[in-house]
This record gives sequence, structure tokens and C-alpha cells, in this order.
Amino acid sequence: MARILVVDDEPQIRKFLKISLGANGHEVIEAPTAEEGIDLARTRKVDLVILDLGLPDMDGQEAISAIRETSKVAIIVLSVRAQEVDKVEALDRGADDYIVKPFGIAELMARVRAALRQRGDEPDGTDVLTIGTLTLDFQRRIVTRDNQELHLSKREYELLRFLASSPDHVLTHRQILKSVWGPAHVEDTAYLRVYVNQLRQKLENDPAAPRLILTEPGVGYRLATTA
Repeated sequence: MARILVVDDEPQIRKFLKISLGANGHEVIEAPTAEEGIDLARTRKVDLVILDLGLPDMDGQEAISAIRETSKVAIIVLSVRAQEVDKVEALDRGADDYIVKPFGIAELMARVRAALRQRGDEPDGTDVLTIGTLTLDFQRRIVTRDNQELHLSKREYELLRFLASSPDHVLTHRQILKSVWGPAHVEDTAYLRVYVNQLRQKLENDPAAPRLILTEPGVGYRLATTA
């Protein structure tokens, strides 16, 4: 059971999430404003924050930054804002995931499980990650598929390692480029796309229909552990 903080000014949304999350075994605490949500995130032990962006006292984007100043708690944004610029900003500020309203409860529960898994049972820096017949052994710097070692270039390996540091979570183009290529290359999305395609050729059963390295259009990429 996880303790989940829901920050949303709509009482009906908070009630719906409390019932749905509670039915899945989670404890829910509520906050109708950004200020109250930030305070609860700082003073209460919470495992996940579900945050709306349209809050009455502060833009939710600023609330993400405020929470990140003192906490590494998982954050899922739940918002009617569907523009790519909003998604990218939220993820760059430190959100783990972004879901657009209206949403399906099954999808939300899957995203909640992924966020809790990443922040809890599968922390960054996992030495070995297995996805189907693919095994990523980062301690030995070996990647195998069907028990056959794959030969990756240094940059391909670094890109895969960074994606695997946050499995099932969207990483923005800027986050990836800054980490793998450096701050001077944060706008080189075409360059990143070339390397992603090269990795897919080596890792995917069908590179034209990838199931491992997924594209989040206009935002970034996600390494799926259920490929």
C-alpha cells in the first residue's frame, strides 16, 4: 500500500481518485490548493503525488518545482492541458509522468504502478534490467538479446543506460541530450532520433513498430519494461 497525495481543486476529481486508488489498496490524502499540497509533500511521508496544473493559488508547474526543492517523491501530472509545451515543461521541472484529462482509470493505475516501482522497488542505478529476452547488465556493460551479446557503440550504450535509469517513464529530448551529449547539444533532437533508430535496429524485433523504446511525440522517449 502506498500513501498518495492528490492535489486538485475539483472535489469530484479528488473523490473519484480517492475511491479508485483506495480500491487498489492505497491510502489517499487530499489538498485543494498548491500551497497545501506543497506543505503536505514536505511534512508527510508520501510515496506519490498526483497533481493538477490548474490550481487556484499557484500554477501547477511552479508547484512541481517547489516540491522538487525538498523531495524526490514520484509526481504524476493530471491535467486538461494537452499541449506538448506543457508536457515538456512539467517533465523538465521534475514530474515523472503526465496524463491528460479525461483519462481512463486503468491507464492511471498502470502509470501509478510504474511510478511507484521506479521510485521504490527499482531505484536508479539498477545493475541488471531484464525485459523479455533482452538483458541489460550495466555493471559488466554487457547487453544481450536471446543470450547473444549485442555490440553497441559508446554513445548507443550511454543512451540506453540513461533510458534504463528511469524505466517506464518519459524522458524529454532535453533531458536525454543534456545527460548523454552535454548541455551544448540540448537542441539536437535530429541527432538523438538517429541514435534511437540505431538502437531500435539492434534491440527491437520489429524496428518499424517498436515495443521497447517508445516515442512520446514532441516530448521524448520511454523505455518500456513490458515490451
